[in-house]
Amino acid sequence: MDDTEETLTGVFDRNRFWEHHSETPLNSRQRQMVDKLLDGFFGNLTSSKWGKMTKSSPDTALRDIQDLINKGILIKEQGGGRSTNYALVMPKNHV
Repeated sequence: MDDTEETLTGVFDRNRFWEHHSETPLNSRQRQMVDKLLDGFFGNLTSSKWGKMTKSSPDTALRDIQDLINKGILIKEQGGGRSTNYALVMPKNHV
């Protein structure tokens, strides 16, 4: 039962996220990485991981991330410099 509930919660969260951002323009790299985060990305997301996973340059990875921060999709977590981590911002439940 717990596994089923966890799976359904993930499906509802993903659906709510994409409904909330249905009009938000994303490039293919951004969509790929947001999907990975919604699927339960393991570990911390950094710009270097982004670059490796999307096969993009460090500058492109940072531009993609900064664009998502500006759109309210990612937030910068505590820390800084090379150890800067980013997290997905989930829309609030409107019940």
